[in-house]
Amino acid sequence: SPDEGWQVYTSAQAPDGKCLCTAVIPVQGTCSRDLRSHQLRQLMEKVQNISQSMEVLDLRTYRDLQYVRNTESLMKGLDSRLKVAAESQKSLNAKSFQELKDKMTELLPLMPVLDQYKSDTRLIVHLKEEVRNLSGSLLAIQEEMGAYDYEELQQRVLMLEARLHACMQKLGCGKLTGVSNPITIRASGSRFGSWMTDTMTPSADSRVWYMDGYYKGRRVLEFRTLNDFVTGQNFVQHLLPHPWAGTGHVVFNGSLYYNKYQSNIAVKYHFRSRSVLVQRSLAGAGYNNTFPYSWGGFSDIDFMVDESGLWAVYTTNQNAGNIVVSRVDPQTLEVLRSWDTGYPKRSAGESFMICGTLYVTNSHLAGAKIYFAYYTNTSSYEYTDIPFHNQYSHISMLDYNPRERVLYTWNNGHQVIYNVTLFHVIKTSGE
Repeated sequence: SPDEGWQVYTSAQAPDGKCLCTAVIPVQGTCSRDLRSHQLRQLMEKVQNISQSMEVLDLRTYRDLQYVRNTESLMKGLDSRLKVAAESQKSLNAKSFQELKDKMTELLPLMPVLDQYKSDTRLIVHLKEEVRNLSGSLLAIQEEMGAYDYEELQQRVLMLEARLHACMQKLGCGKLTGVSNPITIRASGSRFGSWMTDTMTPSADSRVWYMDGYYKGRRVLEFRTLNDFVTGQNFVQHLLPHPWAGTGHVVFNGSLYYNKYQSNIAVKYHFRSRSVLVQRSLAGAGYNNTFPYSWGGFSDIDFMVDESGLWAVYTTNQNAGNIVVSRVDPQTLEVLRSWDTGYPKRSAGESFMICGTLYVTNSHLAGAKIYFAYYTNTSSYEYTDIPFHNQYSHISMLDYNPRERVLYTWNNGHQVIYNVTLFHVIKTSGE
């Protein structure tokens, strides 16, 4: 029914490359509450009741039939005596009358038997009506559900798997409940840097962008595939017209969004045209290590993308150094709306957005965990305790990719990814 809930835990990718998806049906059991299952259960109860009634009727009919057969000779004798009496009243003397009376007495118990036959006749008519209705209901359900054989059930399971997969592909949203162990893709570059894939392009586009260093850099390497990135082959170089600050860059729909060095200006650089499409100042945003993450590195302004679009995370003097989350128009770089999370940015190791929620780690060093979550949809927050294995002990970049549902990390000269586990409650409504 529309009120039925499915708990779905999903992880985008296992270390061996397989897609992971686990669905947990409600406690009550979906099948037991399914409309057609309920109809079948009612019909089975009807069948059982009819079968019991038929058994009782059959036993009673057999018993009464034996009684009637035993009284058949009495009925024939009585019939002949009545005929004789009708022809000649003289022959009906006191003795003959008494004999007729005795015969009638013997036949009296047959009266309730005949009454029972009448009742059984009515019951048979009722049972016939029940069977007729039952046959119609079974036929309708059979047409709706098809034959109940293994091949049919197998086909239904395959269809369900396909629908569930399609649902998860479209869904992409949920509450973060876990982060996998790190998967090291490559060890290269300096201690600080960033690397990423496009968060919006089709899955066939597997290009990887690589930006070593955290300030004054201008060189961006574009690898054709992840495998090329691992081997360090097949790449082109982009030279940015303005140097970057920090590591909070993101690639979204073919463009690089980054913070221009020694400013609070956001820059949108288009890779195909190799040009800056737009740049705009983030009013009041701190820069030049005024409000960085705990690791420093000019990480004042952090761009990120989730399922709902482009975000900028920074802080201002007006917000007393607390993290500000802003929705940003990817075309104009205009701030659409901002939220003050109340969490001091200098106490945060790194942060990332998933489904409109900002998740913050409490350190960039070993022993870090995902400690704080701010929900923009409700303008509320909570403290969390999600383990986060910081394998190489110094994270300087952490971003979520909604297309792949993984976290990209630059960890002490290592390019690392983490799978995420998201919790969903899906309200089924037809599809």
